[in-house]
Amino acid sequence: MAVPKRKTSPSRRGMRRAHQALGKNAYIEDAESGELRRPHHIDLKTGKYRGKQVLKAEDE
Repeated sequence: MAVPKRKTSPSRRGMRRAHQALGKNAYIEDAESGELRRPHHIDLKTGKYRGKQVLKAEDE
């Protein structure tokens, strides 16, 4: 069985995991309202998804 010769330091462990960081969230401009929203998500302001009304519109 393989056994490590030395303990991996927290610094070296962190360097190994450096590429696993989460990326920033992507936002797109909604075609109808012009608001920013996440792709493939409901526009909460209008309540629409892909041109169809799925939720009640938020009252202002």
